[in-house]
This record gives sequence, structure tokens and C-alpha cells, in this order.
Amino acid sequence: SCVVEDVEEAFVKTPDSRPLLLYLRTGDRKGEKEEVSTLSPATRDLLERVNKADKSAKLKVVDHAGSVEEGADLIFSQLERIIKQELLGLELEESGAEEEREEEDSGDVLWDLHDEQEQIEAFQQACSAAAKYSFQKYVDRLNDMVAAPPPTPPLLVSGAPGSGKSLLLANWIELQQKHSPNTLILYHFTGRPLSTSTDPVLIIKRLTVKLLQHFWSISGLSMDPSKILEEFPRWLERLSARHHGNIIIIIDSIDQIQNAERHMKWLIDPLPANVRVLVSVNVETCPQAWRLWPTLHLDPLNPREVKSVISTECVNTDIKLTKDQEKKLERHCRSAATCNALYISLLARLITHSRSSWTLDMTLQQCALCQDTVSLYRLGLKLALDSLSTDQEKNIMKELLCLVCASHNGISESEALELFPDLSFPALTSLLYNLERLLIITYACGLIRFQHPQACEAVNQEFLDGGKCCGSYREKIIQFFSQQLEQDRVTWRVADELPWLLQQQEDRSKLQMSLLNLFVSQNLYKRGHFSELLAYWQFVGKDKSSMATEYFDSLKEFEKTCESEQSMSRLANLYETLGRFLKDLGLLSQAVAPLQRSLEIRETALDPDHPSVAQSLHQLAGVYVHWRKFGNAEQFYKQAMEICENAYGPEHSTVARELDSLSLLYQKQNKYEQAEKLRKRSVKIRQKTARQKGHMFGFTLLKRRALQLEELTLGKDSADCAKTLNELGVLYYLQNNLDAAKMFLTRSLEMRQRVLGPDHPDCAQSLNNLASLHSERKEYENAEELYEKALDIRKRALAPDHPSLAYTLKHLAMLYKRRGKLEKAVPLYELALEIREKSFGPKHPSVATALVNLAVLYCQLKQHSDALPLYEHALKVYEDSLGRLHPRVGETLKNLAVLSYEEGDFEKAAELYKRAMEIKEAEPSLVCGKAPSHHSSSGDTFSLRSPALPHNSR
Repeated sequence: SCVVEDVEEAFVKTPDSRPLLLYLRTGDRKGEKEEVSTLSPATRDLLERVNKADKSAKLKVVDHAGSVEEGADLIFSQLERIIKQELLGLELEESGAEEEREEEDSGDVLWDLHDEQEQIEAFQQACSAAAKYSFQKYVDRLNDMVAAPPPTPPLLVSGAPGSGKSLLLANWIELQQKHSPNTLILYHFTGRPLSTSTDPVLIIKRLTVKLLQHFWSISGLSMDPSKILEEFPRWLERLSARHHGNIIIIIDSIDQIQNAERHMKWLIDPLPANVRVLVSVNVETCPQAWRLWPTLHLDPLNPREVKSVISTECVNTDIKLTKDQEKKLERHCRSAATCNALYISLLARLITHSRSSWTLDMTLQQCALCQDTVSLYRLGLKLALDSLSTDQEKNIMKELLCLVCASHNGISESEALELFPDLSFPALTSLLYNLERLLIITYACGLIRFQHPQACEAVNQEFLDGGKCCGSYREKIIQFFSQQLEQDRVTWRVADELPWLLQQQEDRSKLQMSLLNLFVSQNLYKRGHFSELLAYWQFVGKDKSSMATEYFDSLKEFEKTCESEQSMSRLANLYETLGRFLKDLGLLSQAVAPLQRSLEIRETALDPDHPSVAQSLHQLAGVYVHWRKFGNAEQFYKQAMEICENAYGPEHSTVARELDSLSLLYQKQNKYEQAEKLRKRSVKIRQKTARQKGHMFGFTLLKRRALQLEELTLGKDSADCAKTLNELGVLYYLQNNLDAAKMFLTRSLEMRQRVLGPDHPDCAQSLNNLASLHSERKEYENAEELYEKALDIRKRALAPDHPSLAYTLKHLAMLYKRRGKLEKAVPLYELALEIREKSFGPKHPSVATALVNLAVLYCQLKQHSDALPLYEHALKVYEDSLGRLHPRVGETLKNLAVLSYEEGDFEKAAELYKRAMEIKEAEPSLVCGKAPSHHSSSGDTFSLRSPALPHNSR
């Protein structure tokens, strides 16, 4: 009956929502196929209704009479085809190079689709859970906080664990996506501490890639962990200037991120005018420095909300509470700990749990003894155990939860079935359903995980003696994955779990052995877990060079066992991975040998024109770019592009990758015209690919919204019509249709001038948008004229500290600098400084940043005497507001050192630089250790004969 209900729901009631696959088993063995006429009348009736509902012929029927194993294979291959063709929009080819193509679709950025899917599922689960609560009052307050004029520090959503912070943020994101199509929203939901979702480098890399994808290119992104963290604010600054609309970054449970305060230093910088950052924190663990930010605190639920949640759960399960029971609950749920959202949700599930032998009164009595969520979860575990009939089932439940607790990212169902041979699949499904119903576990990307850290803590206390027994369960998982390794079964699960578990057990020798299994390291690296791989080697105690030597030796040993074409192809992939890894580590001379060997193998074992050869050429070209041997690099990139064009055609994503690389190469050589021509061709290819893939980057949504708006612009001239024309122009700009964007923005400007008058602030908005468009097209003269007109209007019409005035001011100043009109930029930077002083007060770090920007400009004009007092003032503000050992203080000291050196005061320069280096050395190192100084080869000495230090500005 369950299957019939599922089939009716998916195939009859909602046939247009998805591609459909129906497996019909008509016999047990080949040669004994039954006739369809022998199917039961109910099955025949169901098939007829399914066929009738399939109006668009999306249904694929797999009619099969062989063994169940063959049937499973058939279903798998058909599902794979549907996912690739229908959902991902990939063209299935027989060339065998499809895997290479998919991986490289993101250019040189190694990207883990599993991590991305994990985020999508976390967001969807939070949205689903949020539906039972009313967050409207918080949503309204968040809207007001986000709408506050810039510059705005990050906004803090605080509350106790389980107060509903994640649910509120998910609910707010969902509403923003619906009502603000011009807003680019980037989000990250962290999982339990020490899981992959709390790795700061992976988080920032993912946010950077999402940001870059929106602008059709992800070239130029470093893989070096320290650089990823360092460069994010620069990417944000650059790309926010190109975005017509707001960019909102949301990081949930930011205090769960490993070393959050150190790795999220960019949060204390002034954000670009159109960027907002929202972060949620546990009120108890929020860093002191963040408590000064604008804060929205989540209160415990009020009695009416508590009653509503419990009543809804009771109605859904046909349970009716007596008046006396309702009063007991009301008396119990009065403290902050017993009124938070998670506690009440769990309480409602416990009292409506029907599988246990406990009576309702007994359950209520036990719940009343639990004064916090962890103790209530412990009661839930007892209730779940009571609902199981045999000691074996109870033991399996305990063991399984302990294994999930001991693991890095969770346990899959198939792993659970292998770990517990006596456990049947129906029994496992029933057990997991029971635990999921009690909010203990959830599914995320096919893995069994805890729904909330407090559920994990309850298992820790109840079954693991507060964590003391965790080591033995880690050993069980280590043994399980080590056996897979011995059988050459290296999956992403082995790579995710085994090295991490060995690190937790502090077993350095076994950790090193697991890393020297080349397929484990390849799996981690190719999924972008570069910093994780590096951290394991640091834990083992190996430096970069010795690590490279060990990998190379292992590869040479592995090569001796390779004979078949398939094994040689795998070997070439391993050599390429090692070369890329060493290149990313900055070991360029050591990277060439494995990359060259990969190329040789592919040319010999496959074919000189095989797409894999293009991949090797591309990677070798990257090394030559780093060495500034641009001629060699250009030759390799062009050769790679020719192979890709011959293999896939001129409009393939791999061709776009080579075009991007060549464009960047020409930019480095100041060949801007050639670079721009290639960049435009690449963007066109990427847009076409995105259209073929469907909803990538929200392209279809923008298109639909634009068509809706066009219908609204057919009426008479009015301020509303002009506003719609402006929005249309912005939407076409987002689609990179610059000609259409210009037409609509010009119409908007002309209509506003007619209806509102040429000096109205709305005219300034149109002028500003047109100026940005001309700037994007490198038509700087037109852009400058339009920015100047917009600035003139806004100066007269708006308050001196208005965000729109600051926006135009900033972009015109940047344009003046780009065009070498430094004298014209000075008064604008002075005005920007004035605005910041009025907005924040004279002692705010944001004011110091504006002082540094102006000082840098004076230095470029060789007006050192004007720059000096500004740097000194900035230094004092930074020291007073951030402390004498803050990195900002160090940067400013370095700038002052340069200035003193250029003025001939070498002794003072050396003194200032020494103090700057002391601050740098006192700063805790990043993931990959202390970065060497740019200014000397050793990284710890400074010579006043070295080139002048760059002026840092933000």
C-alpha cells in the first residue's frame, strides 16, 4: 500500500514536477518473462493511470525480467542518465572524457559538490523546521537593521543554543529570495564542531567561488589557505562594485567555526556600501569584540507560542491532553531553558511518541524533571530504547549513535549495515525513523548525523561516559575504513573519515601511511580540501619539501605496477594531482616533473589530441605563468584550447577556461585589448552553458522577472514607470546584456528628467547606473561625466552622510585613480574621510582606513609631507581602538617605514619595520603556517636595499 501511495503521489498527482523512471519487474529469471497480461488488475489500473498522466512523455519504463542485481544495475544507469541529462544539462558522450570535463567545469578551482549539496540541504531542512514558528517580529527587525544606511558592521543574531537562530535565518533568506530578486544572497550553515562544515578555509573558499560564479568567472582564485582567507575581502570589494543591488552574506553559528575570531578578521573591516553581513552566535560563546555589533536577540517562546507548538503536534498525532496535563506543562515551561524552541519541539515529540510502553502521565512526569535540552534529549534516548523489543536492537541503537558521535561527518546507511551484519534494512529504517521523529538524528547528503549539537552531547553523556569511551568507537571506524583501503576501495568517505580519525587518535605513523595512499590524497585534493590535507601533513611533522619527496617516491613505486591502458590513465591523473598540489604549495620547480610526466603518459597511452592532454598542457602553462615565462605559457594555453575546440566544439566550457587563462595572461603583459576580446568570448560561452543547464546563477529567474517588468513599461510616463525601466536595465545588466541594459537605463533617465525634473535624486540613480555600465565597457570618459553629474545632484539633494552620496563618491574617486587623475581624486577622498568621521566618530577604525587611503594617494603624488600626519593619525586610531598588536597597526607601521625610507630617514624606517615584524610574528599563524614576507627571500630578514614596500590600502 505504501508503494501504491508513493507511485500515485509522484507519477499521477505531480507528473510535471520531475523526470520519471518506472521499474517494472515482470519475472525472476531471463527466459521466464511473464506477459504483462498476468499482472494483477490493481497494477494494470495503476499503470494505465500513470501513462494517462504522462502527457509530456517524460516517463521512462524499465521492463525487466532478470535477477534483482541486474535490475538494480539497470535502475542505476537510467537514474544516472536522467540526472546528467535532465537535471545537470550535460551532453552524454561516448568519448570517455566526460569525468574530466565535469570536474574542470569550474576552471582551475577545485570544488566539492558534496559540500555544496550539504549546504543546500541544511538550508532546506531549516526552512522546513521554521514553518511551525512565527518569526515575523524578528523578520521585521532584521529587515530594518539590514536597511540601515551604510557603513554597517555585521549584524548579530544571538540566542541560547536551540533558540531558533538557524530557523530564523533560513526563514529570512527564503523571504529575501522571493521579494528581492536583485539581491545576491550567500549563506553558510555550520554543522557540529570539528566537522568539515566548520573549516574556515573551506567556508571562505565556497563563499568566494559563489561570489565569482555570479560574475561568470572564477579565474584567479588562489588555492593557498592563507591567501584564500586574506583575499576574500578584496574579492568582496571588487565584485560588490560591479553588482547593481545588495550582497548579503549570512553565516550561521559562526562561533562554531574553528578559531573563528582569527580566521574571520575581515568582519571588523568596513564593508562595501552595498554589502551586509549577518551572523548568528550562541550568546554564551560570542567573542567579546563582536558584542558591540548591532544585535537581534532571540527571546524564549512565550506561553502562547509554547501552547501552539505542543497543540499542533498533539493534533497531528490524535492525542488530546487533559486540562490538568496542560496546566502541568504550562507550569513547567516557564524558565528560559524550558521555553526555547528546540526544548519545546522535543518536548512535543516526546509526549506524542506512540512507540513506547510509557503512559502519557509517566512521560510528562519524567519530562518535568528535565530542566534543560540535553537532559530532555537523554530522556528521549531512554524512550527510544524502551520502544525497541530486544536487547540486540537496543545494543545496535546505542552502538550506532556512539559511532555517529565518534565520526568526522556521520555514518551512511550502507556503512551501518556493513558494521552491523545482523541488522536488516527494514530494522535499520524503522530505528532511524524513530530517532529522526525524536529530533535525535537527521539525514544530510546520505549520512546519518545529529539534528543538533545538544543531541550529540546527550549521547556523549548517556552512552560514552562524557566522551571518555569515544576513542574505542573511533578505532572501530578506523578498522572499518582501513579494511576498505586494503581492498583498494578508496571512496570520498574513506578520504573524509580515515585521516581525520587517525589524527584524533594521534596515530601519526598510520596517518602518514593513509596519506601516502595516493588515491586518498587525490580524493581530498580534487574536492578542494587542500587546507585539510596540508594540516594532516603538518600534524605528521613533515615540511612541504619532504612531503613532496615522499609523494613522488610513492608514485614511482606505483608506476611499476601499471601495465594496462586504464592503470596508465589513473597514473597520469595521480601525477597531475601531485603537480597541481605542489604548484599550489608554491613548490614550482618540483611541480614541473609530475606535470610533465602526466603529459607524456597521456600523449603516449591515449592520443596527442585527447582532451586529457589539454588538461596537462593547461596545468604546465600555469607554472610558466608563475615563472613569468609568458611565451611558453601562451603556447601551451593555445595548444590546449585547440584540442578542446576539436574535441567539444568552439562553445564548450573547457574552451571558456582556456580563454579566461589567456585573457589573464595578456592582462599581465598589459595587452588589454586582446585580453578584453577573449574575456567577452568566454563570458558568452559561460552564459550559453548556463542557459542550457537551466537555473544556474538564477539566470532563468532574472529573465522571467525582466519579461514581467517589460509589460509594466508600456503605459504613460510616470515616476513608477521610470523606476520599472531602471530595474529592467539593472536586470539586463545582471544578465550581461549590456546593450539592452543601456537602452532601458537611458529611457529611465529621460523619463525621470521629464517627470521629476533634472535635479531629482532619482535622476542621479539613473546617471549612476549608466556610469557603472560605461565603466564596465571600459568607456571611462563617458562614465566619468555621468558620475560627476550624479555626484553634483546628490551633493545638493542629500544629507552629507547619505549612503548614496558615499557610493557615487567612492566610484568616481576610483575612476579618477584608474585614469591617473590623482589631483581630482584627492578632494573626494577627503570628503569620504569627513563622511566617515561624522558617521562613526573620529576614533573609529573605519576612519583610520579612510586616513590610510588618503595617505596612499598623497604618496602616489609624492606629497610625503601631507601623507605623514595622516599615517600617524591612523596609527593612533588603530592602536586606541584595536590594540597595539593588531595586524592593522602592523600594516600602518610598514607604510610609515616606507615613507621614512623614501624621505632618507633609514634609522627610523628600520625601527618602524622591526616593530611591524614583531606584530606579524606575534600574530597566530594561519592554516599553512606563517606566510613568508614578500620583501625578503628568507621571510625573517629585512634589508633597506630591498624594493620599497607597497602601501596597504583597503
